[in-house]
Amino acid sequence: MRCDVYINGMYVGVTDKPEELVAEIRRRRRYNMIPSEVNIAYFKEFNEIRINTDAGRARRPLIIVENGKPRLTEEMIRNLKEGKITWDYLLKHNVIEYLDAEEEENAYIALSPEEVTKEHTHLELNPMSILGISASITPYPEYNRGDRVNYGAKMVGQAIGAPVFNFLIRTDTKFNILAYPQLPLIYTKTDNVLKNHPYGQNIVVAVMPYEGYNMNDAVVINKASIERGLFRSFYFRTYETVRKRYWGGQEDIIGIPEPGIQGYRGEQAYIHLDEDGIVNPETDVGSDTVLIGKTSPLRFLSAGDFTADIENKRESSLCVKYGEKGIVDKVIITETPDGEMLFKVRVRDERNCEVGDKFATRHGQKGIAALIVPQEDMPFTKDGIVPDIVFNPHGIPSRMTVGQLLEIIAGKYGALVGKRIDASAFSGTKEEVIRNGLIELGFRDDGREVLYDGKTGKAYEATIFIGVNYYMKLDHMVADKIHVRSKGPVTLLTHQPTEGRSKRGGLRMGEMEQQCLVGHGAALTLRERFSSDDTTIPVCSNCGLIAIHDNINNKSYCPVCKDSKIVKIRTSYAFKLILDELKSSIVYPKLVVKEL
Repeated sequence: MRCDVYINGMYVGVTDKPEELVAEIRRRRRYNMIPSEVNIAYFKEFNEIRINTDAGRARRPLIIVENGKPRLTEEMIRNLKEGKITWDYLLKHNVIEYLDAEEEENAYIALSPEEVTKEHTHLELNPMSILGISASITPYPEYNRGDRVNYGAKMVGQAIGAPVFNFLIRTDTKFNILAYPQLPLIYTKTDNVLKNHPYGQNIVVAVMPYEGYNMNDAVVINKASIERGLFRSFYFRTYETVRKRYWGGQEDIIGIPEPGIQGYRGEQAYIHLDEDGIVNPETDVGSDTVLIGKTSPLRFLSAGDFTADIENKRESSLCVKYGEKGIVDKVIITETPDGEMLFKVRVRDERNCEVGDKFATRHGQKGIAALIVPQEDMPFTKDGIVPDIVFNPHGIPSRMTVGQLLEIIAGKYGALVGKRIDASAFSGTKEEVIRNGLIELGFRDDGREVLYDGKTGKAYEATIFIGVNYYMKLDHMVADKIHVRSKGPVTLLTHQPTEGRSKRGGLRMGEMEQQCLVGHGAALTLRERFSSDDTTIPVCSNCGLIAIHDNINNKSYCPVCKDSKIVKIRTSYAFKLILDELKSSIVYPKLVVKEL
């Protein structure tokens, strides 16, 4: 059977012996006759051979298995540890090879040496290497549903932690760092590699409802824990501006802008600036606070027109973004590669936990803080242990994150014996070891304890599952997202509210929201909500075209009929705009007007 051959997606020819061709190319790769980056895959169902040599492919190392025996021997591992051989030696001597996603389809991979049979082609170096970096951070991932491991991996990337330690000299546009990051008590082998960069905190978690406040994915947080520094973080925002030089000898002026120039904000707007027009460090700033005073020439000024006259200048100061606040942390004055002065102002904002902030475990159990409860109202154990977070038990059966339950009891055991517990994929500390350890310490092996209601002091009828869990604060905070407006700016073209929080935009009411209001019998509310671009336009009652309004003489006339009767109709500006669009397309939009 003829089989098509493709190299990097391009058709190059056919072969009558596809399996022999694939075997020969793999043999040559293993014996260094062709580059090790070449990958080949045979797809019988499509009758295609695909050879890939291009960059950007994800490839991973596997141990080659021949005749039911792995090529990597105990002697090689010993020599590798002693430094007698290197990783490159294993690659060049037909012991290990890298497969990409397509060639992996042709491979039969064993998870452990005990599983290897004559049918196997490869063996995993470590079963954990099936997972990516973020997914391998999840403890006991083999006990979770696959999609939850994916969610957990995604949320590890959103976690606020300590990704770098030179943040005080960096000028990232936006940067969050946790004030008190901790290494996970329940760790994986990947965590050992990332040991200098923690991304969360070990906290006491009770799995129980709390008066309905932790319904669905919400969590209840102990107020005293927040006051002690639980999930406290710092948000840094860097603002920058350049003192530009323009053609014709014009340039920006850094200093307190003069009254009378175009866009002058008023004397009160510049009270935080020093004499040189630059804000001082450790100054409290809020929305639209001027950080650096700047005056620029008018945008469309011709050469030679830039004089000392204030009417030829415009205000272009650097200000804090709308909705943000903080303390000026650092002011940097330097130069760009073009020799222009560059100013950077870094603003620092301390963020404590508040209702609406998002938190998650490494198992994809995400939730927002729904209630912050005083410590005296929180449940407690007979030893006086008060949970930091109360997590809803209904989140476990539907998501099937058994790995989280194991992490909680392993965290409890680890905290009691004072050591970190390995929970790496497929090779973590076994459940029996943890259970037996808890029994030896005088606790129940299932992690449950009698808890007492903080408000009444009475013991709960049911025993409560309680232990230590590694929680992450995610980069989804109320301070960055809260948005409300009554009146504000509108776009020039449509006269409708601007879009987006940063532009002080309106809150969109779409078709589905409109249907909800109708369904709830609040149809009259729509009149108010859908009149953001309400306008009155003059219309000729004779030809039906929009008339012209003369502001000087305060009268309207029709450009076609001249002296016809003009009536004013109330409509949306978007409707007037579409009439103009139709006219520009040589369509006559005649409005038939009647008195109601």
